[in-house]
Amino acid sequence: MNIEQQDFYTQAILSLAALVGLTSFLMLGQGRLLRLIFIFAMQGFLLTLTAALAAYSLDNPHLYISAALTLVLKVIFIPWMLRREVIQMNTHRDIEALHNKTTVMLGGASLMVFSYYVLNPVVQTTSPVMLNALAVSLSVVLLGMLLMISHRQAVAHVVGFMAIENGLFFAAIVATNGMPMVVELGVAFDVLVAAVLFGIFFFHIRTSIDSLDVDRLNRLHEVDK
Repeated sequence: MNIEQQDFYTQAILSLAALVGLTSFLMLGQGRLLRLIFIFAMQGFLLTLTAALAAYSLDNPHLYISAALTLVLKVIFIPWMLRREVIQMNTHRDIEALHNKTTVMLGGASLMVFSYYVLNPVVQTTSPVMLNALAVSLSVVLLGMLLMISHRQAVAHVVGFMAIENGLFFAAIVATNGMPMVVELGVAFDVLVAAVLFGIFFFHIRTSIDSLDVDRLNRLHEVDK
């Protein structure tokens, strides 16, 4: 496939797909929480551009609403909420020591290769946009799961969970040319509710153990009264 022979929409989507996959890979190896949140916001901004580009190129106006919701929730509100929690916990200067960081990064790279390997026979008769969009979406989902497994901080787990939703959102925008409006509004509402619940969860952790380290939660035990 020669990308220079493709139309502008195809070139732009392929470029955005590569950047979305790169942001997931960068989040995987990030130890500073504020940088992790910033990269997550950048991924949300790339999804906003993807939705806006699809709305313009496919003449699908309701995708502009999806782009606006993504911008408000995943670029502004959720990163602001996470950043606020990190600063209140005074962990913005801490560096999380990842166990076997090299192994984790190699595992992330293997998951990206695995995504292309699995989907290539399935979508080999379709356009290059479909193959790359689905492969990147699957890799973003898998990398989000690996991020949740390899990091101890609850904030990183929330980012991993939201990254999984980002992968599904990217696939829905590119592969289906936009979901029905009622579905997109439902997904946006679910993301908003999840963000509020995570905020409440952080509040209870902070008041109970004064830390967002999930390993400390694992060491808690009931005390007989």
